[in-house]
Amino acid sequence: MAAGGFFDPNIETMDRGDLDTLIDERVRYTVRYAAEHSPFYRHWFAHHAINPADIRVHEDLLDLPLIAGKTIREHQPPVTKEFEFRSAACADIFSIQETSGTSGTPKGFFLTWDDWKRYAEKYARSFVSQGFGRKDRIVVCASYGMNVGANTMTIAAQRIGMGIIPMGKCTFDSRILTRYRPTAIVGSGFKLLRLARRLRAEGIQPGDIAIDKLVCGGESFAEESRRYLAGQWDCPVYNTYGSTEGTMCGECTSMNGLHVPEDLVHLDVYNPRIESFVPDGECGRAVLTTLLPVGQKSGMLLLNYDTEDTTVIQSREKCACGRTHLRIHNPRREAETAWIFGNSMNRVDVEAAVFQPENMEYLTGEYESFVYDGESAGEVILRISVECQDKDQCDRHAVEDQVIGRFLKNKPGMAKEYHEGNLKILVSFVGPGGLELSRSKGRPKRLVDRRGTA
Repeated sequence: MAAGGFFDPNIETMDRGDLDTLIDERVRYTVRYAAEHSPFYRHWFAHHAINPADIRVHEDLLDLPLIAGKTIREHQPPVTKEFEFRSAACADIFSIQETSGTSGTPKGFFLTWDDWKRYAEKYARSFVSQGFGRKDRIVVCASYGMNVGANTMTIAAQRIGMGIIPMGKCTFDSRILTRYRPTAIVGSGFKLLRLARRLRAEGIQPGDIAIDKLVCGGESFAEESRRYLAGQWDCPVYNTYGSTEGTMCGECTSMNGLHVPEDLVHLDVYNPRIESFVPDGECGRAVLTTLLPVGQKSGMLLLNYDTEDTTVIQSREKCACGRTHLRIHNPRREAETAWIFGNSMNRVDVEAAVFQPENMEYLTGEYESFVYDGESAGEVILRISVECQDKDQCDRHAVEDQVIGRFLKNKPGMAKEYHEGNLKILVSFVGPGGLELSRSKGRPKRLVDRRGTA
């Protein structure tokens, strides 16, 4: 149960020295558990001549090799006969889950009830840090299938004492909001924007119903789109970052970075370009390690797992909310990043340019972007397509100037190439439903690199 603004105040406000001691104890137990119960890790330790007993503190993890999603796929059927990452007996497995498979073959995950309780603990802490309590009823717009998100949130809600309306999708009838009067919705930002537009089309103002907070998960977003979404619903929008692999980080009411539940998952940051871990404040890929409380079981754990999502460790100092666990920047998917003239460009950089306040008089917020080879050698074309509320009434010149100007301001390295004529930026305008992503299934790809495909 929540008490005093914390789900577990003893853990969430633990002194840094005591927290590090607890982390190290769990690192030792987790590594020993992996060596004893996981076929993959038994072979992995032997192959790399690693003595598990030598891994004593969390800094020792920095000397271990990384694994990635590809590693998991290479050690499960049909590549191997068995799921070699499974680390508990079949009788102890409570459920079998899969990742969404958006970046390849779905990865199989085996979860004990201990795993589920730890997953729910992470979400429960986030919910409470965002002001949730027994008075709340939350609409869950996440899949109740093989992915863990929706079920984890449901268990977390039960532990807090709040109610769940398990819709699964964000296309539900508006009567759910007007009749049952939920206080919050969790879903992706764009689904919540579409829902707000639909409500207004029905004559319902989102700010006039009982919703007093939104929780966004499933994809990173720009601060500009967060502010716009908050304005559309007239309530705060909180950020969460979760995965089947067990990250589950959440933003508190201070909105100053996402808290990492350090006693349950250890996070380091690795830069693959320089092939080393980087200090706090520098950007790299989030590398996570499952942490098991002594005596507990896990159906599948991960050591030094490269999430392929980029982030920055923002601070290890005590947050204004009172929590002492480290905070990270909103992670970005590396799969949604393109490199142009040595400069990285993420989908979120395009989103920030689209969601300029001056643009939103004309735009719905839906967009997509493509990178092409230019007509001459060394030339690159970035095409940004935006969806208009009314294509004929849109001030195209004003929107184009805002989009290009804001993008180049945020990417000075690309601005140089743009002004020298090496980078061309084209802004195209379509009516509702006119984007390519409107005709595709699954998670929309808003940044696609099409260079070298001709």
